Amino acid sequence: MEKTTVSRDGTRIAYTRSGRGPGVVLVSGAMSTGATMAPLAAELSDRFDVTVYDRRGRGESGDTAPYAVEREIEDLAALIETVGGEVSLYGMSSGGALVLRAAASGLPVRRVAVYEVPYAMDDAAARAAAEYTERLTEVLGQGRRGDAVELFLRHTGLGEEMIRGARQSPMWAGMESVAPSLAYDDAVLGDSRVPRSEIAAITVPLLVLAGGASDAWWHEAARAIADAAPEGTYGTVDRQTHMVEPGVLAPVLAEFLAES
Repeated sequence: MEKTTVSRDGTRIAYTRSGRGPGVVLVSGAMSTGATMAPLAAELSDRFDVTVYDRRGRGESGDTAPYAVEREIEDLAALIETVGGEVSLYGMSSGGALVLRAAASGLPVRRVAVYEVPYAMDDAAARAAAEYTERLTEVLGQGRRGDAVELFLRHTGLGEEMIRGARQSPMWAGMESVAPSLAYDDAVLGDSRVPRSEIAAITVPLLVLAGGASDAWWHEAARAIADAAPEGTYGTVDRQTHMVEPGVLAPVLAEFLAES
């Protein structure tokens, strides 16, 4: 059953909770809602008390202008207080960037895990990220949600034919509905570079994962994040890419999150 909590600025945040055991909050990435994390929650709920939620501006959660990354950290703070006061956090992709920033801010978390946070690892990637930010701001400012979704898909490397196919799919309307939140994910990534000084403030154990079948730069980013943290560990999930399978990821996460 879906429940709600209220963030510091009055925004309603919708969440679901399942399982029993140590608390874990799962944080989704771009173009996603809490439902995206439901299969992973199901895999973990036999050992953990798992919370998934709709980040602000998506699904059943509300939104309040103006946006700031600090508001999303406050959303997590409200969730943590609601579900018991101390949890572990797992973040996927740009959701991992939010998790890193939340943990660095001093929220009461036991352990932190992230998977393939898309930080730029060279100047060319940083320039591409800056161009994406500029263009995304422009099209969202003009209310062109479909173009914003296209821009995001192109930025992630999806081919033009697949983008055209996506526009004709039944999922497109849902993608357009959360398009404004693309700016939120872009904001949590900051200048697109690994925020080493911020990550250095994370004092709890941090597991940084990349897929064994993913491109080398994902692993480079994961190592950089882990190296920046006082208790950071880099790991791989065998035979996986950015579209990681919940049934393969869950045992890796569970082993780490269950440690005292």
